[in-house]
Amino acid sequence: MKQREKVANIMTRDVHTVNVNNSLQEANDLFSKYHIRHIPVVSGEKLIGILSHTDILRISFGNTFGDNQDGTDEAIFNMLSINQVMKHSPVTVSPDNTLKEAAEILAEKEFHALPVTKDGNLAGIITTTDIIRYFLNQY
Repeated sequence: MKQREKVANIMTRDVHTVNVNNSLQEANDLFSKYHIRHIPVVSGEKLIGILSHTDILRISFGNTFGDNQDGTDEAIFNMLSINQVMKHSPVTVSPDNTLKEAAEILAEKEFHALPVTKDGNLAGIITTTDIIRYFLNQY
């Protein structure tokens, strides 16, 4: 196992993103369609926030009252914006950070994903699942 493996070597580069002009429903649809749990929020190429599936679930009634709450969730999604729900200025890593450094941040902050940025622009995303898969492949 490489002791200094770089984030760039295992991060997801083709990242699904939203911007503040997208709706929460559009973001929710991306979570469902691509089976992802985190979506970086960008302005052009610049990272400005991150939206998690948990953020959506917090404002959704679907998990509380059953699956037939689409109309209620749609009303809530229309009342709120991505800008109101996302985490602004998220903690990030660089493609040159090591997996150890990324793992330390994820563990310390209890995050499950870190946007990867270079010069403030989104370059990818790395998740706890990515790191676990990497280490499992080493054995």
